Amino acid sequence: MSGPASVHDLVQSHRITAVIYAAAKLNLAEAIGDEAKSVAELARLVSADESALRRLLVGLTTLGLCRQAGRDRFAMTELGRQLDETADPSFKDWVLFEGEMLAQSWIGLVDSVRSGKSAGELRGDGDDRYAATSNAPEFTRRFNAAMVSLTRSIVPRIIAAHDFATARVVMDLGGGTGELIGGVLQHNPHLEGIAFDLARCEAGARAHFDRLGIANRCRFVAGSFFEKVLGGADTILMKSILHNWRDDRCEVILRNCRDALPASGTLIVIERIMPEPATTEAQDRSCAMSDLNMRGPGGRERTEAEYRRLGVLAGFAFVGTSGVGSFSLVEFRKVGHYCRPLGRQSSLILSGLAIRPWRWFDQQPRQTPEILRSTSASSWSRKSSNPRLAEGTSEVWGWR
Repeated sequence: MSGPASVHDLVQSHRITAVIYAAAKLNLAEAIGDEAKSVAELARLVSADESALRRLLVGLTTLGLCRQAGRDRFAMTELGRQLDETADPSFKDWVLFEGEMLAQSWIGLVDSVRSGKSAGELRGDGDDRYAATSNAPEFTRRFNAAMVSLTRSIVPRIIAAHDFATARVVMDLGGGTGELIGGVLQHNPHLEGIAFDLARCEAGARAHFDRLGIANRCRFVAGSFFEKVLGGADTILMKSILHNWRDDRCEVILRNCRDALPASGTLIVIERIMPEPATTEAQDRSCAMSDLNMRGPGGRERTEAEYRRLGVLAGFAFVGTSGVGSFSLVEFRKVGHYCRPLGRQSSLILSGLAIRPWRWFDQQPRQTPEILRSTSASSWSRKSSNPRLAEGTSEVWGWR
């Protein structure tokens, strides 16, 4: 498909979502299968009006999801087969989630931009979407199914991007029904796994582990990562977790992760990374749209520097970032001992990160080093009298 020629073209994008959603809801991909079928036959199979269904099939053909084989016969394309729930990959559950739930949250975008409030806050539900939907089993089922379809599509990239050879126990924090941790354990037979999430995900996770044949190596633990993260894992995975929350809530999650990990434990954050600066590239647009979508539950997408800052403030050293499709894998390592902050009035800018200074954990309290104007960590450490600040290493500032 060619790019939009005008704003008139762009503003009609919601129609594409509606057309794809209708195809998924009618189970068209399953009805068509591997061979072209007549409109009359399809109308009987999906209980639809023949004339109206033909118009929908023509629309799907213009999107590249169907192929017209004669005037009244249609087949699915390779792209269109992703609407079949048995396809690999299948995004049917995500399409249904988008059409039935996510699309509704965009209605309040103007009010959200004007007020700075999330869609949940504007509705009076507060800033915790998961608490607000705790008594909505259909939302939970649809949400979990959508997350599974998205996660399943990038699991091979995650496994290729990170070497789990030295890990022994891996925890997937906010792991839902276990799609990610299941994939990691299938490709790493030496590992044991833990899926940590709310109790409502337990039955689905246990059934998934049984299907994969890993129930003897993987268990589900119910809990809230805002209260406490279970210990025992040397590596913690978090996919699409931090983008749900504001910075203060992320800090709680990350501190709890740090408390749960052993010395030099690994934290892997898998999120979309906001572009700097944004361009018209498809991946930049996808991330920006996801960022706007997250103002529904009160979260946001972040730049790599913003994730680095959150990790460093929680007591992690930044290790590196790897691309995993439309997501990025940001790796951290636990360092030092937590020390109390000196206060919010002062900050040190190192490697583009605003980091509050922390008092060193010593028998004798030390003088706070003078905060210099230089943004170079190495130049600061050469001028500092503090021998514990390694030259050129911003991440150890405040940790030892």
